[in-house]
Amino acid sequence: MQKDIFDKIISFLLGASWAIVLFGALLTFKTTISFGLGLSIFLTIFYILISLFMILALDAFAVNREKLVEIKKQTKLLEKIYSKHT
Repeated sequence: MQKDIFDKIISFLLGASWAIVLFGALLTFKTTISFGLGLSIFLTIFYILISLFMILALDAFAVNREKLVEIKKQTKLLEKIYSKHT
């Protein structure tokens, strides 16, 4: 199955987002450790949660795109059935 450019971009952005989450969490932890362990862990978890919402948004784009493609296929099929019976 061949992917179109939209699917390739979304896949790339999802992979890059996971990398940003991992490296960003590590960087957030290392830069805030001087303020205390508790605050550092809190800020790191907060960063991860915000980043995961961004990943969910990208995933929602991909799901809605797949839904649109399936609806177009169903519409074509229904039009074909309708034209046969009329």
